[in-house]
Amino acid sequence: MKHSHSIGRALSGFILVGAPLLAWSQAVPEPVGYVKTVTGEAFVVTASQSVKAQPGTAVLLGSLLKTSKASSMGVTFKDNTLMSFGPDTEMTVDEYLYAPAEGDLKLSTRLTRGTLNYVSGVIAKLKPTAVTVKTPTGIIGVRGTQFVAKVEDGQ
Repeated sequence: MKHSHSIGRALSGFILVGAPLLAWSQAVPEPVGYVKTVTGEAFVVTASQSVKAQPGTAVLLGSLLKTSKASSMGVTFKDNTLMSFGPDTEMTVDEYLYAPAEGDLKLSTRLTRGTLNYVSGVIAKLKPTAVTVKTPTGIIGVRGTQFVAKVEDGQ
């Protein structure tokens, strides 16, 4: 009887130690892309935390990508979609699914101001209807491989 009691204590210690590690690994979101280039000052804002962008800065689902005056930033997503942002630009990553084996493909962003140069990655090549860029005046559906969009203040 003493033997089984000590095994139970050992197992409960394992469970208590293992649980925080499991919770931590589930709480860390996986990046959907990374900043590749920055000229001037740019930021990645995620969950109300602003980080000065530099090559290697992670972009997460829900991140707001911002550039300042006379600045630019380039981002590469996991599916090799390339987005370049000009000065005074703000764009949010609303949805991103990249699991081609399961057919789960989606990229949805919201460009609220500034300029965007977009070059298609795997998502648009496999499922063109799965990529959209929302603007204050409409939605751009990606059917080609590259486009440029501009949203001016007051539109």
